[in-house]
Amino acid sequence: MIRFQQLHLMRGTKPLFEGVDLTLNPREKIGLIGSNGAGKSSLFAMLRNEIHSDQGSLDFPAQWQVAYVAQETPPLERSAVDYAIDGDTRLRKLEARLAELERQEATDANGNEIAEVYIALADADAYTVQSRAEQLLSGLGFTMAQMTQSVASFSGGWRMRLNLAQALMCQSDLLLLDEPTNHLDLDAIIWLEDWLKRYAGTLIIISHDRDFLDGVVNVIVHIDERKLKRYGGNYSAFERQRLAQLELAQGMIEKQNRQRAHLQSFIDRFKAKASKAKQAQSRIKALARMDELAPLRAAAEFSFDFREPVNAPNPLLVLEAVDAGYFLDEFDHSKTRTIVSNINFSLQIGQRIGLLGVNGAGKSTLIKTIAGELSPIKGDAHLGKGLTIGYFAQHQVEMLRHDESPLWHLVKLAPNVREQELRNFLGSFNFPGTMVTAPIKPFSGGEKARLALALIVWQRPNLLLLDEPTNHLDLETREALTDALAQFEGTVVLVSHDRHLLRATTDQFIIVSDGQLKPFDGDLDDYKDWLLQNKTANLDAAKKQAAAEKQASATVAPEKNPEKMTQLNPAQKKALETKIKRLDDDINQFNKELTQLASKLEEATIYQEQRKAELGELLRLQTRTQNNLEQAESEWLTLSEQLQQ
Repeated sequence: MIRFQQLHLMRGTKPLFEGVDLTLNPREKIGLIGSNGAGKSSLFAMLRNEIHSDQGSLDFPAQWQVAYVAQETPPLERSAVDYAIDGDTRLRKLEARLAELERQEATDANGNEIAEVYIALADADAYTVQSRAEQLLSGLGFTMAQMTQSVASFSGGWRMRLNLAQALMCQSDLLLLDEPTNHLDLDAIIWLEDWLKRYAGTLIIISHDRDFLDGVVNVIVHIDERKLKRYGGNYSAFERQRLAQLELAQGMIEKQNRQRAHLQSFIDRFKAKASKAKQAQSRIKALARMDELAPLRAAAEFSFDFREPVNAPNPLLVLEAVDAGYFLDEFDHSKTRTIVSNINFSLQIGQRIGLLGVNGAGKSTLIKTIAGELSPIKGDAHLGKGLTIGYFAQHQVEMLRHDESPLWHLVKLAPNVREQELRNFLGSFNFPGTMVTAPIKPFSGGEKARLALALIVWQRPNLLLLDEPTNHLDLETREALTDALAQFEGTVVLVSHDRHLLRATTDQFIIVSDGQLKPFDGDLDDYKDWLLQNKTANLDAAKKQAAAEKQASATVAPEKNPEKMTQLNPAQKKALETKIKRLDDDINQFNKELTQLASKLEEATIYQEQRKAELGELLRLQTRTQNNLEQAESEWLTLSEQLQQ
């Protein structure tokens, strides 16, 4: 388990944690939440042994393997799939040891050690590591072609996905994930959520995505007032418990205030009367002894509103037979790359559209075309008179001038407006005092994103185009954006991996798929099913194509393309046989457990109301055991085929 005991931590002159006591149990899935600057990243740094507490202790088993997502990715020529496998450090050490032994002069002792390393490699699932890495990368959005590309060829966001793949490949006991969904789109997030549900170790996640937390975690740890407070359940359960606590605390404060007022009233009325002097003195002492309950924090939650649009043209815009994409040569417009073709699309006032589609399908390209950032390759775009677009690009924060202040940015939009009015407006977005005139370079990502939102709100748009607006926002600001969008009187087109935001602010979905724009008749649960079917179909097609290419290659030149058979040396064969024997034992045990569970579920009394909790636990155990059985059988088949060859 992980245990904090009277832990104190300072960062500079700022106290982050004071007298923290907390226990986290093995295999729990914990969501770590708290305001920006509360100490979430510092707590992760302590768990990684990068910083140490000033007082008290943080303990967990020394033998635990800790995995986390690296923040830097060197521009390696190593392939993406090999880079992902590097995350399994135990396996890589065994491979290095084997290579070293095989270079040495052969002896009996050397041969025995080689055999032991082969057995250890089998235990580390070395024979399935390639397929496991490919499944991970596929889930995170990589194609088979991309898996063979060098790490250096990928952009920053894709390199972060590779770092995430490394962390997931590690055979870890403790997995630390800091905002893992920031560089993922919705299909990858849904895949990651399912993967983490099956993770066997202890998991701690920092996330501002409430749907993601609800789907994965069973414990919330809230950093508040320099303490760590534990709540059972997911994020929604935490919100309910927290609200109940705040209401209880408010009631206790009000009760104490009434008691204090009653005592003070008695003192004021009778302290001058000799007959009541003794009673008055006792009440003065009682009032002095009364511990004053700490008032609830008075700081109001952040909120804002989109101002009413000045105009409301209808339709706002019409795209007719438009091909959206890129001109490959700014001077020669005959060279193009079409991403989405034959778009016939109009936007009416008041529409609220969520734009769906897998990574790379063309969602951002479509948004940029609507915004006028990209010219149509062909077709016509008709804009309504009085159309005002508020466009939040996926990399909007990077487009700000980091050496300038929030006030400077707003003055560029409104040069003729009084400075005090601009200051008041920025103050409503939590940019008070000297922060208004300070360069934004040291601001957090969330503060910069909040400024970008403020600049859009000032323009009073009638069409909002939002491409992943929540990437840098904390939970509080996401809720403020959700509320503001829900009340916005204009038109919204939203691309987001935040399912809570999509559900709360859109009422229809359009999907970009196979280079086409199509209506999607369903909700986000239906979209999840669509993604699964689409991924399965693509995988089947890729397998068929690979098999066809292999067959064609063998037919054309069989003498140059003999069937490659894996030749096992005696040590490898022994290791495989040992692993298969263990899988046999596991399969028998899982079948035995399923039989016992089925017997319990056949009991008539198990379905009675008083045994509801027991029934739920039995069903969960049955599902988990069945999954373990299927995984063991699949691995048994794979290894048996290798051994047979």
